[in-house]
Amino acid sequence: MKAHISSWSYRALVFGTMLFVVTPLITVIWVSFFSNKLISLPPQGYSFTWYLNAWRLDDFRGGFLLSLKVAVVATFIGLVIAVPASLALVRGRFPGKSFISTLLLSPMMIPGVVAGSAVYIYYIQFELLTNVQLAATFPGLVAAHVVLTIPWVVRLVTASLVGANESIEEAALNLGAHPWRVFWRITLPSVRPGLIAGGLFSFIMSFTDLEKSIFLIGPGSTTLPIAIINYLEWNLDPTVAAVAAVQIFLIGFMLIISDPYIKLSRAF
Repeated sequence: MKAHISSWSYRALVFGTMLFVVTPLITVIWVSFFSNKLISLPPQGYSFTWYLNAWRLDDFRGGFLLSLKVAVVATFIGLVIAVPASLALVRGRFPGKSFISTLLLSPMMIPGVVAGSAVYIYYIQFELLTNVQLAATFPGLVAAHVVLTIPWVVRLVTASLVGANESIEEAALNLGAHPWRVFWRITLPSVRPGLIAGGLFSFIMSFTDLEKSIFLIGPGSTTLPIAIINYLEWNLDPTVAAVAAVQIFLIGFMLIISDPYIKLSRAF
């Protein structure tokens, strides 16, 4: 009897936790279809007007495209840097390895506003010394977002490497396979869950970043999170809910289509 009660209590706790997490997302999607000009309950009707309105506004359209471009480029560069770093941290033996590991993961520990202002000050000092402008430029924004993506890739790929069977790689090397062939044919496939999970989380963190972008964005351009903040300053209609719903659909779609192939649950 006690075991039965405990089982039902556990299920109720899990269901309550999932409901607590999912309810805000469902609410945002629901509000995005309201026909009201001001968000209020009950809705006067339902419409796709606010999705069309968001796409017609230059700030949202341009912000979405810029955020997408920055996130894709930053994620790719982050993968190129972080995968070899993870391999060195797991398989290598050298002094200072613990310090380097902490250094690579440190951006996850620093508040976003502090990191954004620090990067901006660094860019200004760098420009004063070299006459090379990084602040308010696309390369400077991408570089800051690369710093944001590296810890996620390092953490997840390192976890996959620790759980991988190293003896298979050693056997391939002993049989005469070139180290690069072993890396491409054995090492990378064995860490694929962590690799793709790191890439997905890096993309999400970059695409939704506000704190760093708000310090580094150039005049005449904006990212999607900044466009949302600017719009909310003067408007209270469901356009922002429509924009948020598009982000939810995009990220959810990426996670759903990738999970059957990479099994994200294995990365944690």
